[in-house]
Amino acid sequence: MVVKVFGPDCGNPKRVLVCLIEKGVEFETVPLDLFKGENRAPEFLKLQPFGSVPVIQDGDYTLFESRAIARYYAEKYKHQGTDLLGRTIEERGLVEQWLEVEAQSYNPPINDLARKIVVGPLRGLTPDPKLIKENEEKLGKVLDVYEERLSKSKYLAGDFFSLADLSHLPMTQYLVGKMEKEYLIRDRKNVSAWWNDMSSRPSWKKVVELWPGLY
Repeated sequence: MVVKVFGPDCGNPKRVLVCLIEKGVEFETVPLDLFKGENRAPEFLKLQPFGSVPVIQDGDYTLFESRAIARYYAEKYKHQGTDLLGRTIEERGLVEQWLEVEAQSYNPPINDLARKIVVGPLRGLTPDPKLIKENEEKLGKVLDVYEERLSKSKYLAGDFFSLADLSHLPMTQYLVGKMEKEYLIRDRKNVSAWWNDMSSRPSWKKVVELWPGLY
């Protein structure tokens, strides 16, 4: 059964797409135009009552929230494709730890920046320089922690690429792309090397090429 992924051109669904590619799982995408409110259509709300993307349909199984979906497929196909969870319970603990860091500390300021710099102008809104600066500072503090961590290991959870790294790809692409805030990455040697490595993976290159979205 081919997995259906809704909303491929948005940021969070790309987290799912790159995971599926890394795991070698066959899928098809279902476009949704959020600016036209297609995510608020009654049929879609039956799949995702909060009206956000991504949602996957895998046969009779439906799941939403990108990190939950990525965890699901990384576990379901643990012995297929790239091992994204770690080989030991200790490695798995570190993967989960840094996944939480991404969700709770990294994503909020970078998501706010994307909304103000990229999405806001598309809706006719003018970005507030003060709020942008505040979020840049918040993000910079998180990246300083990453810089220290990545001085000790190639990736966040250790010397292996995992979901913890993969989960950073969509929003960091916004940061270095349309947001033009690449200096936040490049000013940190270890973070820069980490980003170069991740963004050069064939799986991510394919996602950006096929579903460029707002990038």
